[in-house]
Amino acid sequence: MKVALFVTCLNDTMFPGTGKAVVRLLRRLGHEVDFPAAQTCCGQMHLNTGYRSQAVPLARGFAEAFAGYEAVVTPSASCAAMVRDWHPRLTGGPVPKVYELSELLVDVLGVTDVGAYFPHRVTYHPTCHSLRMLHVGDRPLRLLRAVRGIDLVELPEAAECCGFGGTFALKNSEVSAAMCADKVTNVRRTGAEALCAADNSCLMHIGGALTRTRAGVRTVHLAEILAATEEDTA
Repeated sequence: MKVALFVTCLNDTMFPGTGKAVVRLLRRLGHEVDFPAAQTCCGQMHLNTGYRSQAVPLARGFAEAFAGYEAVVTPSASCAAMVRDWHPRLTGGPVPKVYELSELLVDVLGVTDVGAYFPHRVTYHPTCHSLRMLHVGDRPLRLLRAVRGIDLVELPEAAECCGFGGTFALKNSEVSAAMCADKVTNVRRTGAEALCAADNSCLMHIGGALTRTRAGVRTVHLAEILAATEEDTA
């Protein structure tokens, strides 16, 4: 299958390893991955801060950049939700078929065991957009449970927001910090070595607090766990 990668602004700028992990994973599964160079921001930041008119050309540009592909995959539930939920309203036209990574693997490619190996104790945080807008359900957990060597532990109060919410963390910093503190407390209770999620934005927020409190827990995107093999740990 030929798949286009929508890497997103945040990943491209700050977490390029996540995009590389998606490519490595899909190629290992026998699929061709393209990276349309014309892709830009999906417009979520503009829309969320009230600049709806400025989000419209970005939505139209997205449709043009990814036209003709059977599927578009993104390692961001947040941006996938933006495209699927808001782009049709902004442009009034057709939208490319965009899937968050776990949706593409489970629903489109029909795979849960991707041949990954990650010998660490991991807990999973379901980000708000993946949980409440995309409704990915247990797809990420099904993929993680099939990873060899992993010790997957349940995160207490997993469905609670971490407090990031894009501009929410800036405009309501005290509330955001309190929410994040609750999340960090629950992460630490698991005894996990790593916290996994489908959005680097949330991982960045929680990871900052984990680092500041010297929790000894690292953050890792779902794609990076699924792309890992025994060769990577040799």
